[in-house]
Amino acid sequence: MPQHAAYDEIADWYETEFLSGQTEDPLEIKTMLTDLLGRGDGGACLEIGCGTGTHASTIRSLNRTPVGVDLSSGMLAHAVGRLPVTRADAERLPIASASVDAAVAVMVHTDMPGYPAVLREAARVLRPGGVFVHIGVHPCFCGGFADRGDPDAVVIRPGYLDGHWTKTSWTDQGVRDKVGGTHRPLPELLHAFLDAGLILERFAESGAPSPIVLAVKARKRG
Repeated sequence: MPQHAAYDEIADWYETEFLSGQTEDPLEIKTMLTDLLGRGDGGACLEIGCGTGTHASTIRSLNRTPVGVDLSSGMLAHAVGRLPVTRADAERLPIASASVDAAVAVMVHTDMPGYPAVLREAARVLRPGGVFVHIGVHPCFCGGFADRGDPDAVVIRPGYLDGHWTKTSWTDQGVRDKVGGTHRPLPELLHAFLDAGLILERFAESGAPSPIVLAVKARKRG
């Protein structure tokens, strides 16, 4: 089943149960997005894989104009009231080159098997000097190889070094066991930024007892 079709099937659950069951910013995603993206001057900020549009208000609070793209029509049905959206493949963005001030991808890179191509597209649509913020599950401590069932420890089993897609998960309360995810080791992920021509600027982590989220701020050459 294509990834977007899998998300179509869980869109209502994601909006009404998964998101509503979370406390306010439990993984500090809003905090990291605010810190790394920074304030703008009202220009467009493209959210790649915007899903239900839950990050639009944070982007807007930074004096940026959020616009979103996603392949899942089910997720976009919830997003339309939060930001302007279009259904599109992130590997072939229907956006002119060098036309947006900023772009973000929040908790979506494991949903995109072609993420290196997505990063190349992000670099293409950014204006020179534009900023790109990636926030995603931490490749070292999250994945089918990681068991986070013990709140005091994370068990890392064989599999980290192998790039793969899996629905294996330590919990049935999350997204991975329902739609699957693509894993890339940390060097491969970071090299994809460099190969896209993006300059790495800052990093952040969040989560315990070992990081759950890795955030990256990069910039297009001016």
